[in-house]
Amino acid sequence: MYTLPLFISGAEIAFIMFILVMVFGADKIPDIARGLGKGMKAVRNASNDIKSEIQKSADKQGIDTDFTKDVRGEIDKVKEDIDEITGSVRRKP
Repeated sequence: MYTLPLFISGAEIAFIMFILVMVFGADKIPDIARGLGKGMKAVRNASNDIKSEIQKSADKQGIDTDFTKDVRGEIDKVKEDIDEITGSVRRKP
């Protein structure tokens, strides 16, 4: 069974949509959705701006923020270790 990230089922979404239609009317829902979309875009742009400012400030101060390469390297090492251990146990197709 597939669940949505917010753990809302299809029936609950349909009920929410029904309530929205009853409260706002069918003609207002596209305007509301458009406004929500614009708001979400503004929040995303603002968060990207904040991230870039933090990155610029960290680069200016000489702080290494690229720790993902280190984490990825450690994950790859663990995968290799697991492959070495399970290599003899694994079945050959």
